Amino acid sequence: MAHPPKITHLDVSGRPRMVDVGAKRATHRTAVAEARVQFPPAVADALRANGLRAAKGPVLDTAIIAGTMAVKRTHELIPFCHPLAIERCVISAEFVGDTELAIRCEVSVTHKTGVEMEALTGATVAALAVYDMCKALSHAIVIGPVRLLDKAGGKRRIRAGRELRR
Repeated sequence: MAHPPKITHLDVSGRPRMVDVGAKRATHRTAVAEARVQFPPAVADALRANGLRAAKGPVLDTAIIAGTMAVKRTHELIPFCHPLAIERCVISAEFVGDTELAIRCEVSVTHKTGVEMEALTGATVAALAVYDMCKALSHAIVIGPVRLLDKAGGKRRIRAGRELRR
């Protein structure tokens, strides 16, 4: 019978704690996350017609800046994330269908802990920035799903949201 997975952020007394990564070896670690933004058809049409600009300015440029800032500050938002010297952060976006924007955030670092929370945070905040830039057009914009697409460099390998055996 398989044992249930161990929750790593609890000590022996069940109290929350930051995971001790002191004994781990620093390796190159990467993560890719995606957030989807779904627009009403008229909003998607207006964005395309205006070169992805809204009344507040360039939607994607603003989202890229916001997502990058969020990646670098993830440890300030998520209590048990370690502060990391991010080596690479690339945020991209493209329409996948008539009304849905896919925002991808790719992050890498050479460290003792992974960057999946940074990638997820970057994609999410970029999507929130898109919402903020476009909300004057409609409040019916929907964010989600947000998911981890790829993670490499630590104990586990994730690809397309599925854990692969090592």
